[in-house]
Amino acid sequence: MLVIPAVDIKDGKAVRLKKGLANEKTVYNNDPVDASRRWADGGAKRIHIVDLDGAFDGVPKNAAITIDILKAFAATHEIQIGGGMRTEDAIARFIDAGAARCVVGTKALEDRAFLEKIATRFPGKISVGIDAKDGLVATKGWVDVSATLATDMVAQLKGIPLGEIIYTDIDRDGMLEGPNLKRLEEMSAASPFPLIASGGVTTLENIRECAALKCYGAIVGKAFYDGRMELKDALAVA
Repeated sequence: MLVIPAVDIKDGKAVRLKKGLANEKTVYNNDPVDASRRWADGGAKRIHIVDLDGAFDGVPKNAAITIDILKAFAATHEIQIGGGMRTEDAIARFIDAGAARCVVGTKALEDRAFLEKIATRFPGKISVGIDAKDGLVATKGWVDVSATLATDMVAQLKGIPLGEIIYTDIDRDGMLEGPNLKRLEEMSAASPFPLIASGGVTTLENIRECAALKCYGAIVGKAFYDGRMELKDALAVA
């Protein structure tokens, strides 16, 4: 199983939020490229980059920094990019710059035709980020909660040439409380694609639990930044 450190970018800095709330922000590094280097040098095969400003505003806002990260690491590491991926041009820009995956969230729920088009253009390089609160899909930087069940949404994606599904439990994100194993199990059963767990992964036991549910990967953020878990230990367990 992949262990995927997260670098979330807001206002040009590497930060972590609690439950996706913009006013619950902790700055961990003023330089997201340097933050990414820590994980690249530490042995991570893949790094998860999120433009939080892009997720809230609908268009990438930290694109220049993201491109700098791709220039520095895309030749040797898999870099997946999310946040504001709602146009074909934005996605193409990052894939052309070396991104291994672009993660589409809001647009995947709102416009299936768009998702099918971009996935067909870049087969295997588009992943869908399904972020949920109480099992219901949330969009626009987790601000809007829909009436769509995450398990229903993922099942409906069958047949599209996607990479993976990234499932984030919003209530667990940044809270260091462990992942929602019940929801993960439901998503693992429903997903026709490899599943990446996100939100609350805090301990080595959580890594084992995600692997036991046959997750393809687990994204870890705050637990690494706060020193609750070391990347080398998580990689060894995974």
